[in-house]
Amino acid sequence: MYKWLKKYINPIIPLYGIIPLLSCFALNMLVYSGTMILCADWKHYDLTTSFDKMVPLVPEWMYIYFGCYLFWVVNYILVARIYRDDKAKFYRFVITDMMSRLVCAAFYIGFPTTNIRPDVTGGGFSESMLTFLYSIDQPTNLFPSIHCLVSWLCFAGIRESKKVSTGYKVFSCIFALLVVASTQFTKQHYIADAIAGLLLAEFLFWLNKKISTYTVVQRFFDWLNSKFYFLLKGDACEQ
Repeated sequence: MYKWLKKYINPIIPLYGIIPLLSCFALNMLVYSGTMILCADWKHYDLTTSFDKMVPLVPEWMYIYFGCYLFWVVNYILVARIYRDDKAKFYRFVITDMMSRLVCAAFYIGFPTTNIRPDVTGGGFSESMLTFLYSIDQPTNLFPSIHCLVSWLCFAGIRESKKVSTGYKVFSCIFALLVVASTQFTKQHYIADAIAGLLLAEFLFWLNKKISTYTVVQRFFDWLNSKFYFLLKGDACEQ
């Protein structure tokens, strides 16, 4: 198994980055789903503004809203690739991602929010996708917007690297902003949610360039990786 990972996976993403990135995903799911269950019966606040009322519902923005999941996967792997030989920068990104979810959890518990979704009319594919989204995703855990937060981290994580082309950096920035717009036109979030998500991502990214908290996370994952891959190497030897 280890030899297979080394041969086929390591060229795509450094093996040391797999567990940290999977841990980011696991923490994201725990925060989002866990706080939603915990706060289900709590009072939720509506942050609707006059601006939000003016923004129309445009179901076609669902393509961007759903498409961002692929964007996230690609750019998180790209961050691991470009910092293959610079663990400090990679783990600064990882701790930024994790800290952002903990901050989100604090908001979701301390200041639960909700919104009023409009009725979806029309029988087109876009409308069906939007109706499906509404059916599986409750209108809670809105402030800050994780969609906007993660999309901006995808851009922030690569924008200083010389290994990434200017064209892709521009694309990532534009696509992240399109995701922000999609949260508004699908009525999944209000403008306050989007702004909070962007500001949180930018602040924590800046903060973790100044402090060394990442070293604690790096030591933990270095230890975890050493144990995990040692077991895989042992299995390979036995075979």
